Amino acid sequence: MKRALIVRGGWEGHEPKPVSEILGKALRDHGFEVHIEETLDAFKDASLMEDLDLIVPIWTMGSIERDQLTPPLDAVRGGTGMAGVHGGMGDAFRNETEYQFMVGGQWVAHPGGDGIHFTVHIDGEAHPITEGIDDFEVVSEHYYMHVDPGNRVLATSRFGDVVMPDVWIKKYGEGRVFYCSMGHSAKVVSMPQVLTIVTRGMLWAAHALEGDE
Repeated sequence: MKRALIVRGGWEGHEPKPVSEILGKALRDHGFEVHIEETLDAFKDASLMEDLDLIVPIWTMGSIERDQLTPPLDAVRGGTGMAGVHGGMGDAFRNETEYQFMVGGQWVAHPGGDGIHFTVHIDGEAHPITEGIDDFEVVSEHYYMHVDPGNRVLATSRFGDVVMPDVWIKKYGEGRVFYCSMGHSAKVVSMPQVLTIVTRGMLWAAHALEGDE
């Protein structure tokens, strides 16, 4: 059985508890054993960390101590998957550049705040994570991000003439990393297209997606 750790907390505006329940259920529906913790000290639990297949951080902003951050970074370097959404992974621990490098990006702004209408284009690399999904519309925060040019981009949106990566995958050491910038609220995470992409992304990061690469 695959094992996943969800660590939830940080800024409550991103609904970490409801979002964690949605993602936890998606993983359990695919046969995962899921542990949900509400403290970053969970990362210091060696017995919990050593056998994980996947880490899902849902922790917007905040700060993290070195002895909390080092274990998950080491785990991903060693082959554990990392997957997450929106600010819960892409705007966490703003002073930790190594964490941002592992994620593959960092939030910069969401011009206009919540309620922005934008199109997500499935125009990146072909991949099982986005297979069969057409372009779709989202009304939410629209993330403008700093991104690693080495990411494998799977979906994008537009800020005028700027093509902004919205969904990507990358490697960090031996580990697979998946990120989706949509996910401001449980309502957005529950959108069929978003939930399908994120579920597949989590499975891919944990080497549990059929036809993955």
